[in-house]
Amino acid sequence: MNALNSMTALTTMSALNPMNPIFLLLSIQAAMGAFDNLWHHELQAKLPQRPSARYELTLHAAREAIYSVVFIGLAWFEWRGAFAGLLAVMLLAELVITLADFLEEDRTRRLPPLERVLHTVLTISYGLFLGLLAPVLLGWAQQPTAMAFTPHGWVSCLLTAYGIGVLAWSVRNARAVVRLGRSVAPPTQRPATAHLPSPYLHPAPAATLVTGATGFVGSALVADLVRSGQRVIVLTRDALQARASFVAGVWVVDTLDAIPPETAIDAVVNLAGARVLGMPWTAARRRTLLSSRVDTTVALVTLMRRLQKPPRVLVSASAVGFYGASPNASMEPLDETAPPRPGEFQSDLCAAIEHEARRAEALGVRVVRMRFGVVLGHGGGAYPMQALAARMGLGAVLGHGRQPAPWIHLADAVGLVRFAIAHPALQGPVNAVAPDAVTQATFARVLATSFGRRAWLRLPGLPLRTVLGEMSTLLLDGQNVVPSTALGQGYRFVHPRLSGALADLAQANTAGTSVAHAKY
Repeated sequence: MNALNSMTALTTMSALNPMNPIFLLLSIQAAMGAFDNLWHHELQAKLPQRPSARYELTLHAAREAIYSVVFIGLAWFEWRGAFAGLLAVMLLAELVITLADFLEEDRTRRLPPLERVLHTVLTISYGLFLGLLAPVLLGWAQQPTAMAFTPHGWVSCLLTAYGIGVLAWSVRNARAVVRLGRSVAPPTQRPATAHLPSPYLHPAPAATLVTGATGFVGSALVADLVRSGQRVIVLTRDALQARASFVAGVWVVDTLDAIPPETAIDAVVNLAGARVLGMPWTAARRRTLLSSRVDTTVALVTLMRRLQKPPRVLVSASAVGFYGASPNASMEPLDETAPPRPGEFQSDLCAAIEHEARRAEALGVRVVRMRFGVVLGHGGGAYPMQALAARMGLGAVLGHGRQPAPWIHLADAVGLVRFAIAHPALQGPVNAVAPDAVTQATFARVLATSFGRRAWLRLPGLPLRTVLGEMSTLLLDGQNVVPSTALGQGYRFVHPRLSGALADLAQANTAGTSVAHAKY
């Protein structure tokens, strides 16, 4: 019997040498899990900013906490006796949590193909890990209960780093769950929203139709409309996410054909479009950016034609890129009368969107072409990543730093849309930017100051232009845009100064806390 125990011990010790497949699989899980968290959960789905994702974030936090114990525990110890059973229970709990996570994801959002493939690979890898670890745990279970200190050189240090990282992410997700819970009103009974045309037909009050409603500005606008008692129709490609995100009073459709001709729609806000800053502007990407905006605008005008009563107003999102980004003209003040710059992609893109939107004017619809600057707020856009870099002391001046950086706080982005809907005299182009025009260097400095840091880095322009091509104009060139029309029509900015806007964002828990104060 002693010989058998000695053989089992030797087998167990050799099973966990630094080149063991168990450690290799753990490393693969760590790498793929980190990519899944950062790319899919953080950048794509933006789960920490979505109130509807609280349950999914809770599952993620629990699973990551288990992984942190597994990584660090296996890095330094043999789990003998009863501790082997405890480890087995944790590993099975992770499996149950993952299954629950799969069900929640299918219920609340549409996973992109890459995320589904990655989840499949992660599941297979975890199954292999359990299969390899099972006999080791069995050997440990037959020994006296103890946590035997058994380091494995550099592998132990590597797994410890994994464990600390995943534990930090677990804490971050747990804090997001608490924060989102505080920001959301008590849940109300939600009706099924798949078939709700009747509340939006006469004689009920007319609704506001919002496209791009699950996006950064769109979700804030819908929340603000609902808070003010408005009826809202949402057009989205991801009906699952929308129905999980929005409360009662929001009718979700994934095609405009689902809206009957007799539907009473007072206003249309078109915010749809793929993200401009991100993937390189290849020929295919340019087609995607164009079609995601123009096709939706064409479909909206088609809807207006078949409605028994066209909407009163269309607010169509464009951008300050309408004015181009030529360095020679970047310091000239540009009001709404300034022309586009044909031949520059971002100018041509905005001009095409506005051209299609103006077709609604023939139907008697008042058209407001909202030319947004960079919208600053939590939950999306450029600010979260910029804020993270600034908080870590990595704020940077891009190129020479003298290029204008037109910006607007999310509260005013929503406020200007509501202002455009409510004021019959407002039509045509509107520069949706704050009156405080700053350079990129000033923006970087003020952003760093809002976190008590300094912007000491400088990224040369030439490498950025080489790597990013024409898309680099979004970072290295700019437009000195002024909100002449908004100010002339009497709009009062909630955050007219950059220092106040960034201080508000640095202190705010959610974007919605500031949006509610906008004046329409």
